[in-house]
Amino acid sequence: MIDPVDITFEPQLDTVEAARAIVQQTTRVTLLDSARFLRNHTGGQVYLKCENMQRTGSYKIRGATYRLSQLSEEERARGVVAASAGNHAQGVAFAARELGIKATIFMPTGVPIPKLEATRNYGAEVVLEGENVAASLAGAQAFAERTGAVFIHPYNHPDIITGQGTLAVDLFEQQPDIDTIIIPIGGGGLASGVGAIAKQLAAKAGREVRVIGVQTENSAPFPVSIEEGHPVKIDAKATIADGIAVDVPGSLSFELVRKYVDEVVTVSEDDISRAILLLLERAKLVVEAAGATPVAAIIAGKIKEPGNTVAVLTGGNIDPMMLEKVIASGLTASERYMKMNIGLRDTPGHLARIAAILAEINANVIEVLHTRHNKGLQIQEVELEIAVETRGTEHAQQVLERLREAGYHPKVDPNASL
Repeated sequence: MIDPVDITFEPQLDTVEAARAIVQQTTRVTLLDSARFLRNHTGGQVYLKCENMQRTGSYKIRGATYRLSQLSEEERARGVVAASAGNHAQGVAFAARELGIKATIFMPTGVPIPKLEATRNYGAEVVLEGENVAASLAGAQAFAERTGAVFIHPYNHPDIITGQGTLAVDLFEQQPDIDTIIIPIGGGGLASGVGAIAKQLAAKAGREVRVIGVQTENSAPFPVSIEEGHPVKIDAKATIADGIAVDVPGSLSFELVRKYVDEVVTVSEDDISRAILLLLERAKLVVEAAGATPVAAIIAGKIKEPGNTVAVLTGGNIDPMMLEKVIASGLTASERYMKMNIGLRDTPGHLARIAAILAEINANVIEVLHTRHNKGLQIQEVELEIAVETRGTEHAQQVLERLREAGYHPKVDPNASL
């Protein structure tokens, strides 16, 4: 059954510290790794909290484990039900298996196969229903009403928030001198727990800590909700950061985020793609789009004077097909892949001359199309479509400048991708 939520709930340090002993039955203390390659963006030390390496590939197992551990014997006998496109599903399925509870998980029909199979392999019964998480959520709630199974909300519950707050205890044990914690916000359960407990731990040490939440520009209900003073439902757009794609904050998580999160910033899809690529190349970490948003905020210049900073990488469950697309998008967003259109007179030698210029400046040609048939071309005109690899923005600009110096007028296709 679905119980009303107590929006006056406040996470308490002693309760969360006790909860950690329970949560550690299914989780590990994940790596807190130094990220020197991000220092030039902040001026201070940056650490990566690698919850992408957590069991089930995400922090979600923390809240799921504690929530299920608090069920009565009668509630356990009824079983649990949840709805998710991935991380919450796997967290609930794994925790339920470890605690001997029957779990039913509703997932959208288009859920990536790796997430579907992982959830099933953890022992849950999976029901595919609806084209999105909202439809799956409605199905799960109806199932709870019909069968008596306990509905496990992904973020808007005191026990979920308490379980997620254990991450803050781990953080402060690993690095007590934290000035800023950057954390993704979807529904707000993790930010609520970590924000509240981080503030209490810092106060206990006689210092302060700043907590900054990150949402994607395409799905950011918290900034407008905080401005309006109540949860506001937005018209969310599609985003690669599906793990934090929500259209309205939870009633409880909204109150806690408003109280304990100092600022909520937003990042673009290109920012996220660049962050995933950077983490893959420089930190050798596979991080899903939602989990990469703290690094996206750093490299986009959204974090001002952060001091000693922790970027929480919340998950690593990225579908391989999506990873391929994101890498291509990240290369384009970083201007390491560039497609140009160059109009030419239809006379011999231009193609060889342009190829020589690109070779001189060490731009690697990937693809070439030389055509007389594009719309708008005049007789005796041709168009050269050429795609090149560069070393980044500065090198890409050098390529364009050299071509212009040679009398050509390259036009960059901003929508091109590998």
